Amino acid sequence: MSVKSAKDTARAASGRNGAEPRRADSAARIAALEPASIRNIALIGHSGAGKTLLIEALLAANGMITRKGSIAEGTTVGDSDPAAIHQQRSVTLSLVPLMLDETKVNLLDTPGYPDFIGEMRAGLRAADAALFVVSAVDGIDATTTALWAECAHRRLPRAVVITRLDHPRADYDGVLAECRKAFGDGVLPLYVPVGSGGGRTGLLGLLSGTVTDYTPGESPATRDAAANDAAAAAGARGELIEGIIAESEDETLMERYLSGEEIDTGVLIEDLETAVARGSFHPVIPTSAVTGLGTSELLDMLVRAFPPPTEAGVPEATDLEGRHGRSLGCDPSGPLAAEVVRTSNDPFLGRICLVRVFSGTLREDSPVHVGGHGLADRGHQDHDTDERVTHLYSPLGATLRPVPYCVAGDLCALAKLGSAETGDTISSREDPLMLATWEMPEPLLPVAVEADSRSDEEVLARSLGKIAAGDPTMRVERNSETHQLVLWCMGEAHADVVMDRLREQGVKLHAVDVVTPLRETFAGPATGHGRHVKQSGGHGQYAVCDIEVEPLDRGGGFEFVDKTVGGVIPGTFIPSVEKGVRTQMEKGVSAGFPVVDVRVRLVGGKAHSVDSSDAAFQAAGALALREAAAAGRIQLLEPVSAVSITVADEHVGPVMSDLSGRRGRLTGTTSSGGGLTDISAEVPDQELLRYAVELRALTAGTGRFSRSYLRHDPVPPGFSPT
Repeated sequence: MSVKSAKDTARAASGRNGAEPRRADSAARIAALEPASIRNIALIGHSGAGKTLLIEALLAANGMITRKGSIAEGTTVGDSDPAAIHQQRSVTLSLVPLMLDETKVNLLDTPGYPDFIGEMRAGLRAADAALFVVSAVDGIDATTTALWAECAHRRLPRAVVITRLDHPRADYDGVLAECRKAFGDGVLPLYVPVGSGGGRTGLLGLLSGTVTDYTPGESPATRDAAANDAAAAAGARGELIEGIIAESEDETLMERYLSGEEIDTGVLIEDLETAVARGSFHPVIPTSAVTGLGTSELLDMLVRAFPPPTEAGVPEATDLEGRHGRSLGCDPSGPLAAEVVRTSNDPFLGRICLVRVFSGTLREDSPVHVGGHGLADRGHQDHDTDERVTHLYSPLGATLRPVPYCVAGDLCALAKLGSAETGDTISSREDPLMLATWEMPEPLLPVAVEADSRSDEEVLARSLGKIAAGDPTMRVERNSETHQLVLWCMGEAHADVVMDRLREQGVKLHAVDVVTPLRETFAGPATGHGRHVKQSGGHGQYAVCDIEVEPLDRGGGFEFVDKTVGGVIPGTFIPSVEKGVRTQMEKGVSAGFPVVDVRVRLVGGKAHSVDSSDAAFQAAGALALREAAAAGRIQLLEPVSAVSITVADEHVGPVMSDLSGRRGRLTGTTSSGGGLTDISAEVPDQELLRYAVELRALTAGTGRFSRSYLRHDPVPPGFSPT
């Protein structure tokens, strides 16, 4: 397979002389006419596998740029975000559209670092197929294998690209074997690299029997395979043909092949493309972003084998109340249903939303309904707003190119939608809809921040609102007990990006230690005497009360019992004493943490017919509780969470040993199948502050966990939590 127009364009671009901009004039024909001419493909792979550079090579081969960019120099099309340039790795989802003859290919470059899995899942939501990028130098990591399983669960069509074949340590055969072991027997190469003198300068098509030569400094050329190369590839060719026939719907094909009949190449290619689109066969293509090896073959496969949006499902749609489900199709004339898959902020254009249109056609200067429901737990309150789309754009890195419309199946960018957030649905005002949101990963790394000054606090609040609107994997929490502003992030790299973006918006802030919200309780019975008497020449204050305090069982709450006799304290002031006790319990009596699980008995006191008042007995009640605490013994309580951890079987031992070192109590282990084990434990929250980072290190990036508050337990003697 080959893309003649792509080759011709690449040759023309390489023959130009003189200085010129890196991007070629490619703004024409960037709005797709119909869904059948669109391919939406997410590039998946671990950080450093070569996704961004592969896109640069594809752009150069297609003639959309005149020279490839550099990650080190921050000049790649995909990584235009300042945070990506600073970290020299993708941290956000980016869209790179290619026009191949009459087909528009939307390449969605996703981050490969686990901290940004939310952006990766947004890319999968917008895509109809996945291209797994694997380095011929580094091979496959556990995260890539887990992502493959996630795509397989969604039955997403997939293919594999093995990159960096130009590297001296490239091991194509070894990495191919790794891919087949990790991804399954449905992974088979369409091409094998060939060359002389140790260099891989050509690709041998196993079905066509021809070689495309990518010798550096020369234009790609096609020739017949040498006899020794054809003989060396004979085994791989036979295995490929058998794999294609096994997926064919023609049941006679295998019998004809085994009987010695030569199967027509056109028939094999047609069955191959059907199997890839169906998600049951996964071709492998070797590439090099440096030499351009395999770029034409890859472009051709993207167009011919991956399915258009018309063959993919549309997310379930309902009305704004979540009722009356609607079955939508990828129809440009259908009801409008689009989704915001990414949100960013531009200093000049304001909020920019990357949108996937699932149904209908989005047009410039048209009224729309913007709605977001179901993410209140992340700080995104339900909202519904009517707005007007002023302009549509086709993004290419940091460049926004105007387009008049965006049909079902295509992606575009919208500017100046003031209320739109990531995950929102855009529909028509007359027929507002809600699309079911995709699964958002839970942020589990808390980072406490403080503004450097009071004036920075207002800027911090505004900036956090902008960032949170585009990042549903971050949760902003103002802890009511510790009064800390806590940003819940996916990991350290995610937290660094958030902090960098806040500082870019002019916020002066710093990180501080996260304070665990403790509790206080009485370790045993105690008595307290509260005497609040003041005489200052006018109306005085007089209140005396005596209380007894005893602890309750964990979770017992608070009980207040009036045991006074003889009316020593008028009944109108009994609630005042209780209110004063409750107020002091909220403030704490020892370390400044709330008091819980106690019973307070009011057993005596005195009142004055003139000077006693509600305020005086409140003060006396608070004083009595403080004196009881001073006379008794106070026990600190720390929060404990129920933790559920899923790890590969080979990591169970180290994880359980680590839990023991965290004062965790194991409550059970169960096999969840597929080589995974679920571990249940009870762990103090103080030990979980950095567990999102440390579990990843223990399990090579594959472990995941969830947590939920369970109870407060006594702090062990000699242990001082933060």
